Amino acid sequence: MELPLDVVRIRELLPHRYPFLFLDRVVEFEAGKRIVCIKNVTANEPYFEGHFPSQPVMPGVLLIEAMAQAGGVLSHLSRETTYNNGLSYLVKVDGARFSRMVGPGDRVELEVTIKRAIRNMVLYEGVARVDGQEVAAAEILCAEAK
Repeated sequence: MELPLDVVRIRELLPHRYPFLFLDRVVEFEAGKRIVCIKNVTANEPYFEGHFPSQPVMPGVLLIEAMAQAGGVLSHLSRETTYNNGLSYLVKVDGARFSRMVGPGDRVELEVTIKRAIRNMVLYEGVARVDGQEVAAAEILCAEAK
């Protein structure tokens, strides 16, 4: 597999589509271990219309969702599968913290590692960074539905 992976390849791995696909590129990948994805935040994101329009802020819950999507890509690439082989759903979020606001023009780097895999569930550890500074982090548990 040749990196980077673009959004066309990401759409083959995830069922998410606009406006709910939050990954633009995969820039690093270690099978079964970690992934680094990029989300380019633009001024025309639909949530900015209603989420503090005079001071646009990306909702923290969407940063968590972006980390979960990166985890999904990590799992599918590691197993060489696509979402057609089974969907995963967010089950639990622990230790979520937000250090700084994310807004238009920011390039969010999402680093997600597999902390533990148990049967049909995977526990991911995710960190989101802008310009090398942490903006959000969480542990995310996802379960595969058959």
